[in-house]
Amino acid sequence: MSDLVLHNYYRSSTSYRVRIALVMKGLDYTYVPHHLRHGEHLEPAYLAVNPQGLVPALVLEDGKLLTQSLAIIEYLDEIEPNPPLLPKDALGRARVRMLAQMIACDIHPVNNLRVLTSLRTLFGAGDQDVVSWFRHWVNEGFQPLEKILASSPETGAFCHGDAPGLADICLAAQVTNNARFGVDMTPYPVIARINAACMALPAFQKAAPQNQIDAE
Repeated sequence: MSDLVLHNYYRSSTSYRVRIALVMKGLDYTYVPHHLRHGEHLEPAYLAVNPQGLVPALVLEDGKLLTQSLAIIEYLDEIEPNPPLLPKDALGRARVRMLAQMIACDIHPVNNLRVLTSLRTLFGAGDQDVVSWFRHWVNEGFQPLEKILASSPETGAFCHGDAPGLADICLAAQVTNNARFGVDMTPYPVIARINAACMALPAFQKAAPQNQIDAE
């Protein structure tokens, strides 16, 4: 059994991000699933681990807790530098963080499960309303992201150069989530190309939602 324990949910895109990073770094971990749709993340046993009641949560060898996927991934990048997930230069690191945060901070928070559930319970949104909401906010984020990636000389086979990094991890997880809501990727050829390059890699495949022990 690994000393790292990852509390996650197979379909959570934030959990997917951390799984990709762990596999890329070659770090073994114990997989602990929490079914979000069944409310298992709100049970007392898990709240004792993570008072926020969200996934992912990574418990370290000494019992310390890390939450928030970007913070976890940057921690992993510091303790296991290879392969690097951020460029060596300050401007490159800022660009990759910018791209990652366009997804992780602007798109994901308004489209996560608790927000979509609240649309239903607080405002009476129906299934198509929720789908339209999800697609709207993806498009709001992907339109500028596509323009930046398409126009930037730093964009290569991946978001920044020719090796996958933090931004690609966020991009691939988001595109995977998009498929469940039928987001049309036709307007985003660069994003689609980068996603295809990511999904051809073993780490992205191994960490994919359908390949987890709690997949349904």
